[in-house]
Amino acid sequence: MEKNFSINNKSQSTLQNYTRCLAHLALHAKESPEKLNKESINDYLYYCKNLHKTPSESFFKHTVYGLRAAYKVFNLEDKRIQLPQIKNSGKLPVVLSKEEVRRFIKAPKYLKHRLIIATLYGCGLRSYELTNLKLSDIDFDRMTVFIKRQKGNADRYVPLSQHLARGLKKYIATEHPVKYLFNSQVTKEGAPRGITTRGIQWVIKENRSKIGTHKKVTAHTLRHSYATHLLEDGLNIMAIKELLGHAMIETTLIYLHVANTGTSAKFSPLDTLYNKK
Repeated sequence: MEKNFSINNKSQSTLQNYTRCLAHLALHAKESPEKLNKESINDYLYYCKNLHKTPSESFFKHTVYGLRAAYKVFNLEDKRIQLPQIKNSGKLPVVLSKEEVRRFIKAPKYLKHRLIIATLYGCGLRSYELTNLKLSDIDFDRMTVFIKRQKGNADRYVPLSQHLARGLKKYIATEHPVKYLFNSQVTKEGAPRGITTRGIQWVIKENRSKIGTHKKVTAHTLRHSYATHLLEDGLNIMAIKELLGHAMIETTLIYLHVANTGTSAKFSPLDTLYNKK
C-alpha cells in the first residue's frame, strides 16, 4: 500500500513538473503551448540554454525531456516530435580566431585564392556549395548570395559582406569568370566548370601554414568559425541555423559549447590568482 502511494505520489509530482515546463514555455512565448510552432519552441530552448550565468547541460536536457514528456501526457504528439533529440556530446569543432581568419585571407598570393577563402568564411559555405556557386547566385544589389539546394538541404540566402562584395567585383572585372563564380578547367567539350573540391583543398593546404597556428585547418574549419563568430557577435541560434542550412537545431547547438558567450564572461583563475587585493 505504501509502495503504491509512493508511485502515485511520484507520478503526481512528475506531472506537476511537466505542467510547470509547459507553463514556463507559455510565459516565455506569450502563447498557449499547443499553438506554438517549431521556431518558438527552439527559441525557448535557446533561452533555457543561456538562462544561467553558468548554463547547466543537465538543466537543458531536463527541460527537453520534461517538455517531451509533457506533450506526450497532454496528447500533443505533433509538438513533441519538434523537440531536438538529446545526443551525447561529441567532438567539438576546431575554430579559428578572428585574427587567424584575417591572416588566412591575406595569405594567398592571388586574389582568386584569397576570395575563395573569404567566401567560404564570409558565407559559411560547405566546399561542395562553393563548387556549384554561379555568377547569377551573387546579387550585388540586394547584397545576398543564393545557395541552391543540394543533398536534401533547402535553398537559402546568406548575406553578402560589403568587404567580400568589393573583392568579388574586382575579381570578376579582371578575371572574367564564365558561368561559375570560381572556374576550373573546362570540359573536353569546352564547357565551363566550377572549381573542384580538390582545388579548394589545394588552396587551403597551400596557405594554412602561413597563418601561424597549430590548429588543424580545413575548408570546414572556416564554416565552423563563421557560425561561432556570429554567435559571439550576438546573432541568435535560430538565425545561425538558417544561415548554415541545418535541417535540425541540435546540429547548430554544438556551437553553444564553443562560443565565448553568456551573461557572465568566461575567464581563467590564473587571471585573478596574482591580482593584488
